[in-house]
Amino acid sequence: MDDHDSPPTPKGSLRKFLEQLSGAGKAIGVLTSGGDAQGMNAAVRAVVRMGIYVGAKVYFIYEGYQGMVDGGSNIVEADWESVSSILQVGGTIIGSARCKDFRSREGRLKAACNLVQLGITSLCVIGGDGSLTGAHIFQTEWSGLLGELARDGKITTEQVQKHGHLNVVGMVGSIDNDFCGTDMTIGTDSALHRIIEVVDAIMTTAQSHQRTFVLEVMGRHCGYLALVSALACGADWVFLPESPPEEGWQENMCVKLSENRARKKRLNIIIVAEGAIDTQNKPITSEQIKELVVTQLGYDTRVTILGHVQRGGTPSAFDRILASRMGVEAVVALLEASPETPACVVSLSGNQAVRLPLMECVQMTQEVQKAMDERRFKDAVQLRGRSFESNLNTYKRLAIKLPDSEIPNSNCNVGVVNVGAPAAGMNAAVRAAVRVGISEGHKMFAVYDGFEGFAKGQIKEIGWGDVGGWTGQGGSILGTKRTLPGKYLEDIAAQMRTHSINALLIIGGFEAYLGLLELLAAREKHEEFCVPMVMVPATVSNNVPGSDFSIGADTALNTITDAFRSLLELSKKRDSHPEFCIPVCMVPATISNNVPGTDLSIGCDTCLNVIVEVRSSRLLKETTRQGSHRVCLSHSRRTGTGTCWMFQGE
Repeated sequence: MDDHDSPPTPKGSLRKFLEQLSGAGKAIGVLTSGGDAQGMNAAVRAVVRMGIYVGAKVYFIYEGYQGMVDGGSNIVEADWESVSSILQVGGTIIGSARCKDFRSREGRLKAACNLVQLGITSLCVIGGDGSLTGAHIFQTEWSGLLGELARDGKITTEQVQKHGHLNVVGMVGSIDNDFCGTDMTIGTDSALHRIIEVVDAIMTTAQSHQRTFVLEVMGRHCGYLALVSALACGADWVFLPESPPEEGWQENMCVKLSENRARKKRLNIIIVAEGAIDTQNKPITSEQIKELVVTQLGYDTRVTILGHVQRGGTPSAFDRILASRMGVEAVVALLEASPETPACVVSLSGNQAVRLPLMECVQMTQEVQKAMDERRFKDAVQLRGRSFESNLNTYKRLAIKLPDSEIPNSNCNVGVVNVGAPAAGMNAAVRAAVRVGISEGHKMFAVYDGFEGFAKGQIKEIGWGDVGGWTGQGGSILGTKRTLPGKYLEDIAAQMRTHSINALLIIGGFEAYLGLLELLAAREKHEEFCVPMVMVPATVSNNVPGSDFSIGADTALNTITDAFRSLLELSKKRDSHPEFCIPVCMVPATISNNVPGTDLSIGCDTCLNVIVEVRSSRLLKETTRQGSHRVCLSHSRRTGTGTCWMFQGE
């Protein structure tokens, strides 16, 4: 096969690692099962292309386990082009179904026979806990199933010996994020986007009419979607199955709503998980909450049930990247597996794709439901994981102001300043910092217009209610500038003395990082800077050292994703060449390459030599020759002008 017929080769240590893997002679089956989730197609694409790259055959298994049982045209070999242009497609292109036949041994016998006939002994299952449990049962029964098939004459003894073991790897595709062992499941982030889009739309009409809205979100018996959407939009109240409200919640909720209206807030948002219960395990319904608010407070109240809109739409950037990373890891796990390797599930821990024993995670997931049934709600929250517990505690701290008698005394005055270019999420960070600081008894001071405003004395004490409604607003309400503090050090020190500021929180990008270093270097001359100083990374460029993610980067990636989608719809047999306004750092260009599936990505620090140019041009020509309706390239703003050859016609 010629160079221009080959898929692009990864570089550096990853390439060396992959060169040691070989899938020659192996066949991998990939299927999606259970409820669909945005990002499943990205996972399928990653499995197919990674499998092909290492030399394995990869087969689509259409319609989940039902297709495996039925066989025939439901199991088809995939090629590189068969997964082209599917990253942006919601749902799953290979279909999904809940299969009763597979639950019986007879059905699993048929499935095993169909797989053996094609030599498939590696299975990648994308679905929820039920689908993954089925895969585990299938693996444990595999040798027995093959023995029975051989006795019945449906397969040969040679086939039994050659395909005597089945390796299984799972990826969790579920919008509910109800699987223990992983921080996020494929589809959850996209579902949250749908919810927040609805909340943002509802807020405008709610403010106009001073209404209360009760939003019911999906999740079955898991409250993750309700909890995180409540945290993201600053909801007044949230109902979760894992953490039911205490006795007397009706009165407490009405007091909270009326207090917020007294602060001149024109709307109230209440979010309800579809499986919400009270401490006696009795359901709490949206209509019940509406009736309570209308009866007790007389507010104009409406109920909105989001339903399956949360499953629809295109996947978010996060889900596309997460699914792609998990798909690659799943193939590596299958290639490294031995006959004794138990089924595993690819999970997300921190920012790393890890492998965990499948059944341990399934059993832990089932233990959550058992804890809720037995009303051990604290255990249920802990079993959901540290992320869920942390989000719950954060929501409580930010949504409910403690009585003055319960707030500790503190002599700390904290200044909050935004530095650098605006980034989505800056205002949410300021809101969180202000409310947590007030809860700890500190005085919080807003510094307007960055270090310049700091030097000019644009400083004002900010209260709990002052940051209400900031969560969903873009940009920087405090104002922000790229100016570094170097030439204002004396003035800033004087302002810190005047306002008795003895702690500083800087929210911003690389300029904030450099500014903090300048303040640290000036401590010898200005004792005012000898105070605790903390920086929170917030920049679309995601280029702050020591941080995997910066506030604003995810929103920027989603904006890039939307731009790509519009461009791809417009491009018919035409090259699309988007240029992103991202200074210096190439991270957004390279990351966003994985979001729409661009054919080539070039960053400002990419070294383009003649060989790379020739290989790249061949790749683009081959892409169009094989029937692609567009070639998509991305490059950072400061990429050298030498890349113009790519856009010259022949």
